[in-house]
Parts: sequence; structure tokens; C-alpha cells
Amino acid sequence: MTISDNVIEKFHRTVNKNHHFTILIPSWNNLQYLQLCIKSIRKNSVYAHQIVVHINEGKDGTLEWIKQQEDIDYTFSDKNIGICYALNYAATLSHTDYILFMNDDMYVCPDWDAVLWKEIQSIGHKYFFLSSTMIEPYNSNNPCAIYKSYGTTIDDFDEELLLSEFSSLKKDDWSGATWPPNIVHKDVWHIIGGYSVEFHPGMYSDPDFSMKLWGLGIRLFKGLGESKVYHFSRLSTSRVKMNKGYYTIIQKWGVTPEYIMSQFLHRGQKYAGLLQQPMNSAKKNLKNMFKRVITSFKK
Repeated sequence: MTISDNVIEKFHRTVNKNHHFTILIPSWNNLQYLQLCIKSIRKNSVYAHQIVVHINEGKDGTLEWIKQQEDIDYTFSDKNIGICYALNYAATLSHTDYILFMNDDMYVCPDWDAVLWKEIQSIGHKYFFLSSTMIEPYNSNNPCAIYKSYGTTIDDFDEELLLSEFSSLKKDDWSGATWPPNIVHKDVWHIIGGYSVEFHPGMYSDPDFSMKLWGLGIRLFKGLGESKVYHFSRLSTSRVKMNKGYYTIIQKWGVTPEYIMSQFLHRGQKYAGLLQQPMNSAKKNLKNMFKRVITSFKK
């Protein structure tokens, strides 16, 4: 596919100067979940936010529905351009100081945004990367998530039970903000160039984004345990052709994604302040060099 094969458009319809965040939501023929996600933002947010949806294809009625939502800005491509291109294009419509990436299969819990906003105000500068904490129905050994099922699909989703229990699900603030929902200052987003399109359609673009922030000098990577979202998960990744992002990470950064998560970001560990540059042992240096050599034969 070339750019000339694709219809790509954008529509900026909101002008609310009181918006706190710009919430970018890429969506690929996932209308029911997108509707639930936006319903939760409208229902459970403390503050008003700009919502920008990128519609990939929209063959399931997504485009028609979004056109009727005058409080939502949107971008559209008649072919699936993936996560990275979608986020970068949607971000061109941002009119707030903070850009937040959210998946369309997420349901935000009450006060999710107030927790993020309070943290941002307490930081007092723009050089940070914050994440909310996901509640997921599957135990995938993600140390950043809370595992409690309130439904694996929209058909068996128990919204009432989630809303009655979410505040009792405890999670310490954790290190290594990486996955959505995540938020950065708009200046930081533009300095690092958003999400890297060499990871199209998107796998492994998250650790790459974190490493670009690291390269800028950011060391405040923090997940907030009190900002919670329910994540159905596995809805789009099961439909898309996977890219070789694992090997792209090694070629680009000289280390594996696992090394980034464990040695740079200390992902999922209890938050203990600003991160430090990893102290590589000879053994780790040798292992990373071996990985780079092996990867060069896989390109």
C-alpha cells in the first residue's frame, strides 16, 4: 500500500479551551468497544477532554457513528494504517498541552483522570511519562496490571460490579510507564516524533517510545495505581499481521525489549523515584552483542 492508495482525512470540530488532555484512540472496526470506551470517558472523567479517534477502515459503522458525535474530533483512513501512523495523524489535531494514548477496548474507571492530573501538577515540569493501571481479565504475568475479570467480551461485561469494586483493587504506584493509557506533554511528543513508523502496524512501538523518551533525558516513568482502566485486551492484535518489532528493537537500540523493560524501566516494580542508567555487566554486554549479531541474519 502506498499513500496514494489510501484516503486519509481529518476533522477538527471542537474548540473547548477547558480541555485537560487530548485522548487519542485508534480504532479498527471495533465499534461496540469504542462506544463503550467513549461512554466511560464521558461518564467517569472528572475533567473535560478532547477526544480524537482515528478510524481505520470503519467498515462496521464506526465512521457513521463518529460523524454524529459532534464532541469528538477524528481522523480517517479507508485502509488500516496501523497504530503508529494512526496516533501520529490523530495527534495533529491536538489542542491541549497533554497527549494521552488509549486503546479502544478500554473502560475508564471513575477519577482516572483526576489522579493523573494531580500527579502532573505535583511534578511541575513536562519531562515525565505516566500510565494508568490496567485491570485485565487474563493473567498474562504483566507485573503492571491488576488481574480481576469483569467480563472477557462486551456481552458479558459487568459494568455495575466493576464500578462497585474498582476502588478496592489496590496497586502500588509502579515503575516503567509504557503501555496505554499513557500520557506525555505535547512538547515531548513532538520532540521525539511520536510513535516510530518502522514498527508498523505497532508491535513493540511501546518500548521504542519509552527509549526515545529515555534518549531525551526523561527518567520519570511512573504508573499510577489509583488511576484505573478496565482492559478487555487481545481484540486487535489477534487480527493483525505481526511485524518483526522484536528484531527492530535490537537493531535500533542494541538491546532486547526484555532488557529495556527490566534494566532501563524496571517495569512493574514498586515506584522508587527517578530511574538510573543501567550498569551493564560483561555478561549482559556479551549477550546483547550476540542478540545483535543473530538479529542481523534475520532481517
